[in-house]
Amino acid sequence: MNHDAYDDNYIRSILNGVKSIAMVGASPVNVRPSYFAFKYLAQRGYDMIPVNPGHVGKSLMGKPFVASLADIGRPIDMIDIFRNSSHIMPVVDEALKLSPPPKVIWMQLGARDDAAAEKAEAAGLKVVMNRCPKIEYGRLSSEISWMGVNSRTLSSKRAPIPTQGMRLSLNRTSFGGGQTAASDRAAKNKTETS
Repeated sequence: MNHDAYDDNYIRSILNGVKSIAMVGASPVNVRPSYFAFKYLAQRGYDMIPVNPGHVGKSLMGKPFVASLADIGRPIDMIDIFRNSSHIMPVVDEALKLSPPPKVIWMQLGARDDAAAEKAEAAGLKVVMNRCPKIEYGRLSSEISWMGVNSRTLSSKRAPIPTQGMRLSLNRTSFGGGQTAASDRAAKNKTETS
């Protein structure tokens, strides 16, 4: 597997195929990237599990933190590692001890460990390195283009504003809709000027 460039179909098959995601390194602090990624993926219907021994006793979006992957106590489809590269191999080793093992090991932006990837792939797991599932989901579902980002098209016609329950191209339903302060203002201004 070439981990320098991933085919969109490979990423899409992972994001369409997984249901439960354990995020190792999740944080309840609402300015941390792991918080934003956790919240975004939970709002897209994924069963999110926050894993961080420093936050046991707290919860993130109503989901209680667990100290380790072994503490989850049920099968998980994907492990999203929100730790730096030096902490990846121990997480992969822990993941491979689970029964059943996860289907996917995903390493966040800036995180890469080729030896850990090789070990996981040898055990039959899919691996993604140096990518964010939140960003990849937004890109592949076309959510990013709703506000004119990454559309590759110049047009004066506005894209439709996302609504709750809208079916996305990644074959998942948006639970949170695509509301942002900017899109809310744009929709309000559009209806006021029409």
